[in-house]
Amino acid sequence: MKGVLIVNLGSPESPTAKDVKPYLDEFLMDKYVIDFPYLLRALLVRGIILRKRPVESAHAYSKIWWEEGSPLVVLSERMRKKVQPLANVPVSLAMRYGSMTIEKGLQELSDKGVADVLLFPLYPQYAMASTLTILAKAEEIRKKKFLHMKFTDFPAFYSRPDYIKNLADSIQKHLAGFEYDHLLFSYHGIPERHIRKADVTKSHCKIYGSCCSTASPAHDFCYRHQCYETTRQAVKLLGLPADKYSLTFQSRLAGDKWLEPYTDVEIDSMPAKGIKRLAVVTPAFVSDCLETLEEIAMRAKEDFQANGGEEFLAIPCLNDGDEWCETVAGWINDWAK
Repeated sequence: MKGVLIVNLGSPESPTAKDVKPYLDEFLMDKYVIDFPYLLRALLVRGIILRKRPVESAHAYSKIWWEEGSPLVVLSERMRKKVQPLANVPVSLAMRYGSMTIEKGLQELSDKGVADVLLFPLYPQYAMASTLTILAKAEEIRKKKFLHMKFTDFPAFYSRPDYIKNLADSIQKHLAGFEYDHLLFSYHGIPERHIRKADVTKSHCKIYGSCCSTASPAHDFCYRHQCYETTRQAVKLLGLPADKYSLTFQSRLAGDKWLEPYTDVEIDSMPAKGIKRLAVVTPAFVSDCLETLEEIAMRAKEDFQANGGEEFLAIPCLNDGDEWCETVAGWINDWAK
């Protein structure tokens, strides 16, 4: 029997430092997120970052927390509930980090008699810190607990026409009535070394220059290329001129070279360039979360206006939109045939 495990990032149990700390420990100690040798990673995470970050992150989470719980978890579950009646096979939900574990999700499917599983990371673009860590963790668990299962990995959907249409339609809907000067596509950042590590050719990716627009097998696993391609196809559907939009990367950690240009730096400089009415969309996420609701919709808005900006629109993620859920169910049913 076939079934699907949809997997998203995860969330702490509550917006308190007590619950945020173990969540951050699990997340940041992941070798695919901070890809340093274990001892160096432990020194950095447990010796430095976790001394202050849990309190700071808990404060940020408290600003966006819903009565039902973490927005990311709530929205992911709402999506699953909409997808399930449209899908021809069982659909379960898990998180890479936190209490809604991949093991629990696989057990739920196993209890329903599922042995053929479609692993569906909820990330449009491939990255080792998102897609790969989900697939690797699931395989690790399969070998320990679910040897009877067979996995199929759903590939990054960054350029699938129906996803691009969902994204463009959502942007267009939320821009209706908003006379914007500029549309910013803000993607989650990753260290530049992750791009090079994911390069299957070991020579194509140069980070800057023409490599992302030059055909290569490396593009199947190149996060930067996939971000630019998602943007290119979306703005083509929207009919936007080149001077009406741009692309940036957010959420970097200090002390390392991450993909540029940086979202916060670009947003802060826009009012001085005559951009007074800004709209921001975050296509690296399909579910609104801390990075979209607090970092962009709150902090970026405050900084933009503090630097002379006037109007700021944070465009929601696809979340549990009907068209998006129908698209996901269609992909599932095509696989399950």
